[in-house]
Amino acid sequence: MKPSYNVAMLPGSFDPPTNGHIDIIERSAILYNKLFVVVADNVQKNCIFTAEERKHMLEQILSGHKNIEVVSYRGLVVEFARENGIGVMIRGVRALVDFGYEFELAMTNKQLNESLEVLFMPTSPKYFQLRSSAIKEMAAYGADISPMVPPLVVQMMGNRVKLLTQ
Repeated sequence: MKPSYNVAMLPGSFDPPTNGHIDIIERSAILYNKLFVVVADNVQKNCIFTAEERKHMLEQILSGHKNIEVVSYRGLVVEFARENGIGVMIRGVRALVDFGYEFELAMTNKQLNESLEVLFMPTSPKYFQLRSSAIKEMAAYGADISPMVPPLVVQMMGNRVKLLTQ
């Protein structure tokens, strides 16, 4: 399938989805006719939520956006792009450390799918410090994560932390 450069994807683990993720997704959706949010179903990663739970949360949170489609995918995201005629992959970056990792990944992805363009979008300054791993740790210790994640995520994290600590 020939790639369309009016169609983009934003892949990630989104475990859990943060306000920073939502910011990057919404800003990206403004730029493209269609945006796929691709929830990575990676068995190697130790996630607190299943891929389907993360997909469900994002679908609920992003339900007001008609040009966003949330999918879960097990496999290489460059193959998802090829299968769906996607010409652009967006990656959010918070800092120079993120950029170094993302740049190397982009070069690898370019070798696997040379027609896929990779664009880096810097996070908004107010979300600079948000990391899913830190949010999971704070939630495990009972900290208030409500300024960092959407209300649905607060609720689901609370339920999950209770299950994990019983």
